Order: sequence, then structure tokens, then C-alpha cells
Amino acid sequence: MDPATPLEETMGALAQIVASGKALYVGLSNYDGKTLEQAAAILDEMHVPFIINQNRYNMFDREIEKNGLKEASGALGKGIICFSPLAQGMLSNRYLHGIPEDSRVRTDGRFLQESRIDKPTIEKIQKLNEIAKGRGQTLAEMALSWLLKEDVVTSVLAGASKPEQILDNIKAVENVTFTQDELEAIEQISME
Repeated sequence: MDPATPLEETMGALAQIVASGKALYVGLSNYDGKTLEQAAAILDEMHVPFIINQNRYNMFDREIEKNGLKEASGALGKGIICFSPLAQGMLSNRYLHGIPEDSRVRTDGRFLQESRIDKPTIEKIQKLNEIAKGRGQTLAEMALSWLLKEDVVTSVLAGASKPEQILDNIKAVENVTFTQDELEAIEQISME
């Protein structure tokens, strides 16, 4: 979303892409709930199929819950595809004991800076890992399952640097049911 560009202009460009046959439907990225509602209304008026929102969402980043996107998406019947579902690797076993020398923090600090992996964050990661173990999952599997339990979440975009990470991530769909106690513990830990 570009706040400096009128929403009608952006939606018009998307409508042209669909009308020209270059796309069957459209998706939006990084909109908040109010702007999503406005964009959806414009696209409906133009008869442009719109089905998905792409936004960052994970246990540590809950912005879509705060800005109304999650609620608006559900009300409008539009899916959410989550990027950064593992919080740049923090919601995996990668940072359980600190920052490995071969981590993306050390090799490419553009998206995850060392300052974000402080002692309190490592303690949160370790506590979440204990819940995952109790569920018979890795932390990454649980983090993905936590997202996929939501009806409005249609998919997650999980990056991988090794083939085995993809295979591990697929296991997340085997257990997307959480007890109320697990959900409350995750909420308390991730939001402290």
C-alpha cells in the first residue's frame, strides 16, 4: 500500500491487469483493516476478483490483530497468506542458545538484527520451545501450526535454506489443534 497514491488508482491498475488477462484475481499486501475494506469495495464495484491479503504475521508480530486486518479479512471472506511466519528464524530451533555464527543475523543483517535477539527474547524462544516439545512438535512446526489454526489464514510463506527445513515445515499440518491452556501460555510468553 502506498498512502501517497489514491486507492482508486491502485485498484484501477489491478483491475487493468485482470481485464488484460495477465491475472485471474488480485491480492493485496500490507494493508490495514480499514484500507482493506475500502479497497475491497472498490474492487467489488469494478467486478475484480480479490481473494488474498499478504502480510507479516507470527507469534511475535501481531500487527494484523491490532490494525484490524485479521478481523476485516474474516468479515469479508478474504484469506491471509502470512510471510515471515517464523519471525526470520527466531521461531525455530536456530536461536535457542544464542546467535550461531552461520545465522542470517551474522551473514545478512538486513531483516533480522542482532539487537532483536537479546536475552529476554531467547528466554521467550526457549519457553515456546518447551510448549512445542510438549505437543510433539519442533518450535517451527508449532509456530506454523499456530498460524494455520486460524480459519482466515489460508497459507504461510516459509523460507528455507535447506531442503530438510521444507520437509520439517510440512509436518506442521499434522497438528493444528491447540488446547486452551497451550494458547494461553503461547499468548502470555509471546506477548510479554
